[in-house]
Amino acid sequence: MRHLLSTEDLSLENAIRILDTAEEMAAVGEREVKKLPALRGRTVVNLFFEDSTRTRISFEAAAKRLSADVINFSAKGSSVSKGESLKDTAQTLEAMSADAVVIRHWASGAPAQLANSGWIDAAVINAGDGTHAHPTQALLDAFTMRRHLAKLAGTSSIGADLAGMRVVIAGDVLHSRVARSNVWLLQTLGADVTLVAPPTLLPVGVEYWPCKVSYDLDSVLEAGVDAVMMLRVQAERMNASFFPSTREYSRRWGFDDARLAKLDALGLKDTIIMHPGPMNRGLEISSAAADSPRSTVLAQVRNGVSVRMATLYLLMSGELRENAPAAPTTLKEFA
Repeated sequence: MRHLLSTEDLSLENAIRILDTAEEMAAVGEREVKKLPALRGRTVVNLFFEDSTRTRISFEAAAKRLSADVINFSAKGSSVSKGESLKDTAQTLEAMSADAVVIRHWASGAPAQLANSGWIDAAVINAGDGTHAHPTQALLDAFTMRRHLAKLAGTSSIGADLAGMRVVIAGDVLHSRVARSNVWLLQTLGADVTLVAPPTLLPVGVEYWPCKVSYDLDSVLEAGVDAVMMLRVQAERMNASFFPSTREYSRRWGFDDARLAKLDALGLKDTIIMHPGPMNRGLEISSAAADSPRSTVLAQVRNGVSVRMATLYLLMSGELRENAPAAPTTLKEFA
């Protein structure tokens, strides 16, 4: 496996390999010197055609902690604004001997085009393309859930999947690449996934996805849930009215203070609340829910660096392939 373009074609073996390696990478962030020499002399390019804060900084931090050289490329202020094509940009990066390209693009399929075109001889990691996929976000979400389950069970998370975990993904599914990537990855890891959204914010063909679909958030919560992931309402991608009003949306599909209290009333003391960020507080999630002890929002950001370190390391070292040797299990093996 040379590239990471989506979670739909990510095998269980490779998914667990990434999550297990991320556990070791997480230990680096707790050290005084947060560096490993694993990718010294290698070059990682962050190629972002869309605005981003968390993802770009997370990948940059991950590459630098592995001692790689990092080049940050933004479409704004570059030759792209003058009409330069993706092919021309890719060939420029090839001339600079890039070893890995982390790409975020407004067009669905752009990372696959870059990976399969022959324009560049580098590992390609999809950091979000249109409304299609965001695989490392799904991986860091799964990493967060797996750690939560392990903590409850009092066991190690190494080698574990998410079998039997009940996950609700609620909100703007139609425009969400995070939802798509999570559905496929969580299904691979054995979780039971339910999508909750108004009918207008569900994509065509969702009935063929490996998940359940509901329009009623309260009934799904009452049935029991281990993790609730709220999705951002992506107003910048909407060219029509998908719901009557923000007040109506928040009342029916937002995770407000009443639904936060409902978790306690239902005896769901171990249910966590997740959000990929950035959050629209007061719309899809209330401030009380976002800041509650149940919230894993900051843990997701922190875990994102570890997961992206693992992804960069495994792809650039050629470890992500079927029947590959076991991934390193101690920090000494990364040196």
